[in-house]
Order: sequence, then structure tokens, then C-alpha cells
Amino acid sequence: MLQEIYVLVPLIVILCAGTFYLGWFMQNKVTKGKINSAEEQAKRIIADGEKAALNIKKEKLLEVRDEWYKKKQEFDADYQAKKNKQKSYEKQLQDKEEVLSKRMDEYAKKEKSINKLENDFNSKIATVSEKETKLDSLILEQNNKLENISGLTSEEAKNILLNNLIEETKMQAATRLKEIRDEMKLEAKKLARNLIVQAIQRSAADHSVETTVSVLNIQSDELKGRIIGKEGRNVRAFEAATGVDVIVDDTPEAITISGFDPFRREVAKIAMERLISDGRIHPTRIEEVVDKVRKELEEEIIRIGENSIIECGLHGLHPEMIRYVGRMKYRTSYGQNLLQHSIEVAHLCGIMAVELGLDPVMAKRAGLLHDIGKVIDREVEGPHAILGYELAKKYKEHPVVCNAIGAHHEDMEMETPIAVIVQACDAISGARPGARRESVEGYVKRLQKLEEVAKSFEGVGRTYAIQAGREVRVIVEHDKVSDALADQLSVDIATRIQDEMEYPGQIKVTVIRERRSVAYAK
Repeated sequence: MLQEIYVLVPLIVILCAGTFYLGWFMQNKVTKGKINSAEEQAKRIIADGEKAALNIKKEKLLEVRDEWYKKKQEFDADYQAKKNKQKSYEKQLQDKEEVLSKRMDEYAKKEKSINKLENDFNSKIATVSEKETKLDSLILEQNNKLENISGLTSEEAKNILLNNLIEETKMQAATRLKEIRDEMKLEAKKLARNLIVQAIQRSAADHSVETTVSVLNIQSDELKGRIIGKEGRNVRAFEAATGVDVIVDDTPEAITISGFDPFRREVAKIAMERLISDGRIHPTRIEEVVDKVRKELEEEIIRIGENSIIECGLHGLHPEMIRYVGRMKYRTSYGQNLLQHSIEVAHLCGIMAVELGLDPVMAKRAGLLHDIGKVIDREVEGPHAILGYELAKKYKEHPVVCNAIGAHHEDMEMETPIAVIVQACDAISGARPGARRESVEGYVKRLQKLEEVAKSFEGVGRTYAIQAGREVRVIVEHDKVSDALADQLSVDIATRIQDEMEYPGQIKVTVIRERRSVAYAK
């Protein structure tokens, strides 16, 4: 058994070794086959890659050659175009050189011609200078002969000729100025005259001419003693309470109340009438009656203001402005009642505004309030136009109205056409004959000044102020002033009157030139 094991074990070992060898040999053979197959496949891949790379290389070389060929063609075309352009420039330059050469030849010829002309010109200058010298000597000789013949020097002759020319020019200028003025008057007078006349005709109103005194009629002269009182105490109390002067003189059945303030004078008049009718005249009663009358008049002033506003067709005024309007009834300007004047100006402004296409309500408002500054307390200093402007501005009046009030005497610049209308209507109302009064002394001085201004001009013989100073007639010397210069003289006189004098309305200047020939039969 043991022997069999000893025999079997070597056989198993040999068998295992043979199996291992056979396995190894088979595996080695299979591995070599795979390696050979992989190598052959790698060689085929390499060969295919080389073929593909070669094909790609050929394609890229072909593409590069095509691109290079295209660039070469573009370069050749560009080169050819630039070459052609260069040839064109060269041809143009050659043509310009030929033209320049021709011009140089022409300039050379012209230069020769100019040199020739210059020589001729210099020779002519010399000839002209020689002739000018001869001419000067001939003129001098001729002037000497003329001076000997006429008996005048050259300066005297020049002055005579210059004066004649000046006179002739003045005549022509005066004639032309007259023609221009006539043309302007034909265009402007019609419209202006129609506007003004229409406005005056449609709104002319009655004016109460106030004075500084009021005359109070009494039933008998016996009342004068009661009015004066014991040792004059009644009249002194009355004057102290009213601020007026009471004149009790020999005038039968009348006493005079004097004062520059119409409101105070009206208070005094009504109070005196009530005291006389009541019969109780003593200082205490006087003070009571005067206070009562003053309050009643203050209320009356408000009613007057409201009625005036309604008459002008206005509304929306501040209550204080209405009171100021009412107080205008008791103010005068050059003898013209201020309220009536303001109402008339308001109507005139409204008419003119309608004719000119402006706002008639705004124009009436400005016309009614244009003199509102005159009723402000007299202790306030300043022009009434500026005072009125500040008052209207204080009570929130429209800027157009405020400007018209402040500018109607040119104390400030006019900003709207309504301001111009107010100024014109104020002048129309104040200049209407009979509207205002002036003292006899001032009237005489104004007429004398008017004649003196007109007589100050050269060639004026006599002057006469007529038509209450609204016209001045100027008689000129016919041998010193011609017809044409007479027209200009009237304008010059009118201009100086405007600059040097103050007057209401307008003044007509009439220049009269006449020639009289007188002979006597003996």
C-alpha cells in the first residue's frame, strides 16, 4: 500500500507538472498570438494615420496655395490700380507744369507791359505836375484879376457863396420838412381828432367851480351878534372846532366862511346853518353840532364814493378806496372839482379804450383813480401821482391801474397803453375851456411870457397872445423871413414854448408874413 502511494505520488506530481507545462505553453502561445495581432493592428492604425495625415497635409497645402494665389491676385490688382493712379497724377502734374509754364510766360509778358505802362505813367505824372503848376499860376493870376475886378478878396467871396448856399439849403430843408409834416398830419390828425372829439362830446360833464370861501345867508343882521358871542367866544369856539375862518363884516344878511379845505368849509357851513336854525349858540353846543355834522359828512362821503363807482360801471374797490373817491368831491384842482374831473376822465378813458381795442373797464378804473393821491393828508410829502400809486398798490389794485396812476404826470415810466390814455384824457379834461381857473396875476404873467418867447426869435417883428393864451400870433419881417422859413419858425417857437412854459391844453402858434407897399399921391 505504501509502495503504491510512493508510486502514485510521483505520478501525480509528474502529471501536475505536465499539466502546468502544457497550460503554460498554451497560454504563452495564445499571448504571443494576441501580441502579434495587436502589433499588426497598431501597424495598420499607424499606416492609416500616416495616410490621413498625408491627405490632410495635401489638402492644407492646396488651401494655402489657393489663399496665396488669391492674395497675389488682390495685390496685383491693387498694385495695378495704384500704378494707374500714379500715372494719372503724373499726367495731371505734367499738365499743370505745362499750364504753369504758359502762365509764367504770360506773367513775363505782362511784367514787361507793366514796366512799360509804369514808365508811361511816370512820364505822364511829370507832365501833369508841370501842367498843374502852370494851372495853379493861372488860377492865382485869374483870382487876382477877379479880386481886382470885383473888389472882393477870395475869403469874402467864399463867405458870400457859403452864406448863399446855407440860405438855399435852409429853404430846401424847410420846404421838405413842411411836406413831411403835412403828410404826417394827414395820416395822424384824422384818427386823433375823431377819437378826442368823440370822447369829449360823449362825456362832457358839468363842473362846479369851487373857491376858498362860502357865503352863508342869514335872516337878519341881529344874528351876527349871537354868532360872535360875548367877547367873541362863540366865533372863536366855532373856528377852533371847524378849522376855518368866520368873517362877520358889514355885508348885509350874510357871513363868510373861509378855508382852503373844502371838506372843513362844508362842515362849517352846515354846522352854522343848524346852529342858526336851532338858536342855541354857545361853545358846548357848537362842538356837539360840529362833531355830528362831521360824522354825517363822513357817511355821505362813502355814499358819494359808491354812487361814483356805480356811475362809472365799476366794482370790487376796497372800502377805503371808495371813501377816498367820495372825499374827492370836497377837493378842487385849479378851481375844477376833483370828483367831477375824475369821473369825466374815467368816461373819456373808457371811450378811447374801446376805440383802440383795449380793456374799457381797466381804463375807466385807472381814469377814476388817477388823482386819488390829492385827497391824502396834506402832511404827507411827495407828488400826488406817486402818493396815489402807493395808495392803490397798498389796497391791491391791478398793476396796470397802479402804473397809470403813477405815470400820468411822467413821475414814473409808462408800462401800458392805458397809462398813455389816462395821461391824454387828464389833459383833455383839464384843458377844456372853462374847466379850470387861474389867478389874474398868473394869467397875465403867462401871456407876457408867451409873447416874450415868441419875440426872442430873429426876424420876428410883433407878437400877440390871444384866445386867452391859447394862441399866439407872430408877425415876421418879410425881408428877413421867407415863406418856407416861416413854417419852420412856427415849429421852433412851439418847441421852445413846450420846453420853457407850463400851461393847460395846447397853444396854437400862427406866423404871419406879409409885404405892404405904400405910396402917397400928392
